[in-house]
Amino acid sequence: MTRVVLSIGSNLGDRLARLQSVLDRLGDAVQAVSPVYETAAWGGVEQGPFLNAVLIADDPTLDGHGWLRCAQEMEKTADRIRGQRWGPRTLDVDLVACYLTSLNGDTELFSLEDGLTLPHPLAHLRAFVLIPWLAVDPGAELTVAGGKQPIAKLLAELDPADRAGVRLTEWVLELRNGGADTDSASQS
Repeated sequence: MTRVVLSIGSNLGDRLARLQSVLDRLGDAVQAVSPVYETAAWGGVEQGPFLNAVLIADDPTLDGHGWLRCAQEMEKTADRIRGQRWGPRTLDVDLVACYLTSLNGDTELFSLEDGLTLPHPLAHLRAFVLIPWLAVDPGAELTVAGGKQPIAKLLAELDPADRAGVRLTEWVLELRNGGADTDSASQS
C-alpha cells in the first residue's frame, strides 16, 4: 500500500469546488484533510490568491507513478492548462511525499525519473504546503538534502512574512464518500 501527501490548490473559477473535486475523486482513499487556507500566489506571476489544502490518502493499487497519473487526471478533468510556470490554474495537485506502508512502518519513496520527483523538491520552501500539512499531521517529516526534517522545523525556518501570508479560511472540505478522518476548517 502507498500513502501519499498531496498539496492541492486553485485560483481560478470556483476554487473551493475544485479542491473538493479531489476529495470526491479519491473517496475512501482519503485518510485526512487539512483546513483550507488562502494564500497569495507564489512565484512572481501577477494573479489572484489561491485556496490551498493538504490531504493524506492511501491506495494499495497505486505506486508513485500511479499517484502522479491520478493527480494529472484530476487536473485535466478540472481543465488545467499547463502554460506559464507558476501561473494561474484551475487545479494544482502536487505529490509532496509518498510512502510504502507495511507492518514494519513507512518507507519514504524517492524518485528523480520519468517526470516524478519525490519528495517534492520545493515543498520545504512553501508555507502554503507546510502549514496545512502540519495541521493535518503534526509529527510529519520531510526528507530535505538527504535527511529527515520535522515539518514544524522547516516551517519555522521560513520567512515570517511567508508564514503570515497563509491565512486560515472558514471553508471546509468534506469527505462525502465515507473517507476516514477530517480536521475542521472552521475559523477560530
